[in-house]
Amino acid sequence: MRKIITAPTTCEAILHESGLSPIAGIDEAGRGSLAGPVVACALILPPGLVIEGVNDSKKLTPGHRAILAQRIKSVAVSYSYGILDATVIDKINIHNATLRAMTMAVEGLTLPPKTVLADGKFPPYVPCPTLHIIKGDVLSHLIAAAGILAKTARDKIMQDLHIIYPRYGFNKHKGYGTVAHREAIKQYGPCKLHRTSYKLI
Repeated sequence: MRKIITAPTTCEAILHESGLSPIAGIDEAGRGSLAGPVVACALILPPGLVIEGVNDSKKLTPGHRAILAQRIKSVAVSYSYGILDATVIDKINIHNATLRAMTMAVEGLTLPPKTVLADGKFPPYVPCPTLHIIKGDVLSHLIAAAGILAKTARDKIMQDLHIIYPRYGFNKHKGYGTVAHREAIKQYGPCKLHRTSYKLI
């Protein structure tokens, strides 16, 4: 049975001192996109490690994110992704798809965590205590680092998909609802990557 705790601040140090490590941080990318997958990343770092420059992924440039992603991967104890495409999102809705992707990411870790820190109002379904933090990518170093990996992985997926569907400009907006993207949808109609359950599609 899951134990769900809500806290407004980071607490990695307290959890480590209480014997509740390893701790996994989880974040997602692509929840608000009109096309492409939702990607979650679960990450375990060595206790007490702080990687300089790690911040909310949305506040970093693509180049800075890429550099930090390599640093994070090089020192991580374990990291894993959960990826669900538009077909699944349309079938079960983005909320459920995001939670499922987060669960998949945790299940893929090579070291099972004793505690999970998750960004947002709702925790994933995992068999260990879960602390979900609103604006966790700002308040938690682990969540912010996981968000950087999720964002860089998803951006790479969208850049690769742009080669198959060049009309929509996925390499630029990554599937989000920019004016250029919405105009492309009006002109060409949606493709297989678009979330047809969304009102804008």
